[in-house]
Amino acid sequence: MLEKFTTKQIKTSGAKINAKIAGNGPPVLFLHGYPQTHIIWHKVAPELASHYTVVLTDLRGYGDSSKPKSDVKHSVYSKREMALDQVEVMQNLGFKKFSVVGHDRGARVAHRMLIDYKQSVIKAVLMDIVPTLTMYEETDRDFAYNYYHWFFLTQPFDLPEQMIGSDPKYYLQKKIKSWGRNKDFITQEAFKEYLRCFSNPETIHASCEDYRASNTIDLLHDKKDYGTKIDTPLLVLWGSDAFVGSHYNVLDVWKKYANNVQGAPISGGHYIPEEAPKETINSIIKFLNEN
Repeated sequence: MLEKFTTKQIKTSGAKINAKIAGNGPPVLFLHGYPQTHIIWHKVAPELASHYTVVLTDLRGYGDSSKPKSDVKHSVYSKREMALDQVEVMQNLGFKKFSVVGHDRGARVAHRMLIDYKQSVIKAVLMDIVPTLTMYEETDRDFAYNYYHWFFLTQPFDLPEQMIGSDPKYYLQKKIKSWGRNKDFITQEAFKEYLRCFSNPETIHASCEDYRASNTIDLLHDKKDYGTKIDTPLLVLWGSDAFVGSHYNVLDVWKKYANNVQGAPISGGHYIPEEAPKETINSIIKFLNEN
């Protein structure tokens, strides 16, 4: 799927991050979401690599990146630590400043990057999220039903790990297909790769720790920083038929967090880069090329 990309394992201060790199031009870092890997970008990355230096990574705990042992505070999987990984990856590749594109969990990592490591980010694209703090503080029945996994995955070890691990393929199929809106948007090759990675018990546990961190230490960080607005130019995209866009006024929410924000819906459901690759490519290029 990404044959022209070079694979590297890059050691950071807290993990070893799997990365794929191709292209020339301004550097752009791409971060995936749950329960996927960098492969979510396989329909858009090759074309974008003709415009930019494209860096695709697996977040710590996911894909072929390392799975550091967590702690009782879940701080190892805080978005602060996960963002630091990615900044260090780009520095290792020689990029002190870069743009970032994040989907789902990757967008939450990018959001924290815009707060803690803002000097490194030129522009940011966040896909199909509103801030974690907003979602938890405005929890209602619809949110709890549609985002049940936010409450399931945060249960104490090892309840979700055992339940998911009993049949990872079943869980993965249900999770991905229930959030997509366009038929057959996940290719067989991509799903096979997602399943390979998600069949690893260490990945299942690390992904639960990612969500446990969001419900604990990440909220502490977010509450402390609330009110300090992001100045980095920000593009927010959401699936036209996905939950986030129907439940929140996405632009209005992000304007509470950022001074320079624009956004629009993209056709389909949650998995924007796989459901609407051409729209995704065009939106990214237009935004990154704006002066």
